[in-house]
Amino acid sequence: MNRRLILTALAAASAAAVTGCAGPYTVSADVSNYGAWPADRKPGSYAFDRLPSQQQSDEAAQRQAALEDAARAALERAGFTAAADAKAADVLVTLGARVTAYDPVPWNDPLWWRWRGRLFSPRYGYAAGWSGWGWRQDPFFDRRYDRAVAVLLRDRASGEALYEAHASNEGMTMGSESLIGALFDAALAEFPKVNPTSHRVNVQALR
Repeated sequence: MNRRLILTALAAASAAAVTGCAGPYTVSADVSNYGAWPADRKPGSYAFDRLPSQQQSDEAAQRQAALEDAARAALERAGFTAAADAKAADVLVTLGARVTAYDPVPWNDPLWWRWRGRLFSPRYGYAAGWSGWGWRQDPFFDRRYDRAVAVLLRDRASGEALYEAHASNEGMTMGSESLIGALFDAALAEFPKVNPTSHRVNVQALR
């Protein structure tokens, strides 16, 4: 997990609210979910459960609190309610997220068929030979960001893992708190159904 990118992505929400256009938009995510949620069990109450690494410092705790805030609405839409007392919650919820930045280059693809840049010759304006070739940046070939979230639901009393869901997508920005929240929505959109094969889920989000 790139901790600085996650923290920056969530902190960017206020800037996005000022500079972005208001209104709903569709977020598409690749989702996979696992587990065996009991057919006769209601969602019930929940409390967040942080791993030691998610609370080892003030920065880690702040980052995790931001993730929890982003996931609350998705949990409520799935039928869960926040427990007044964490020790009496029906389930414990563990969250994870990452934002990975990468700079694609054409030679990553053996056939170069997906690259958006162009090779050109300063003299002839096109790739006329190995001599004098250069790289011209294409706006569609900029840095990309892979954004992903994970949710784990465990029975509080027994500690048994009941449901696990992952959602991810990519784009040309780190995203915002709204986008991270939409990924949590996508991860839990099909709860309690299980489909471990990665598949596309569309949800609505607000800019």
